[in-house]
Amino acid sequence: MRVGLLSDIHANRVALEAVLSDMPSVDALACAGDVVGYNPWPRECVEELRERAVVTVRGNHDRAVVSPGEARLNRLARAGLEHARTCLEPGHLEWLASLPETRREFDGRLRLVHGHPDDPDRYTYPDDFSPRLLTDEDVLVLGHTHVQHAERYGEGIVVNPGSVGQPRDGDPRAAYAVVDLDALTVDLRRVAYDVDAVRRELERVGLPERTGTRLARGR
Repeated sequence: MRVGLLSDIHANRVALEAVLSDMPSVDALACAGDVVGYNPWPRECVEELRERAVVTVRGNHDRAVVSPGEARLNRLARAGLEHARTCLEPGHLEWLASLPETRREFDGRLRLVHGHPDDPDRYTYPDDFSPRLLTDEDVLVLGHTHVQHAERYGEGIVVNPGSVGQPRDGDPRAAYAVVDLDALTVDLRRVAYDVDAVRRELERVGLPERTGTRLARGR
């Protein structure tokens, strides 16, 4: 069984469309959270995941848009969430609120979290990867850092597919991954998208210019 892995879409419809167009044939899709935040298209990204029945967990931005005041966020993040609240209807917010912090899917072979198995807000960078993160699943998928990386151990695979909508590993291309749960292999993938189109829309809706600058730099 092949599963396409997404994370940290952050309301970047252009990047999400590029990823979905580039993705090879898979049996299912899973997302490690942060569907909204930063970028101009929270409604469209929520609707895309709902329509495709993407297995999704709640990220810190997803939680913050539903429960304002619970998260301590920087200026760029606050602006993105304020924009999201103007775009999302009650049904979108209900869907985000319904997302769990962790999920086990595909006969328990894949576990999905946002930041860390013990704390959804903890950043788990590649140097923090270890077999100790795994329990009895074959694949642990996490996001939050926006840094694409995977490690295979005797106990299984730990993978961060990277950020679809706001990469921070120095590569501005949208990041995602494909995992084969039978062969226990993971393919880390990147695809270019029209960053300038996102920057123009950021300017049009009044979101911070620096958000677009970060997209162009992959930082």
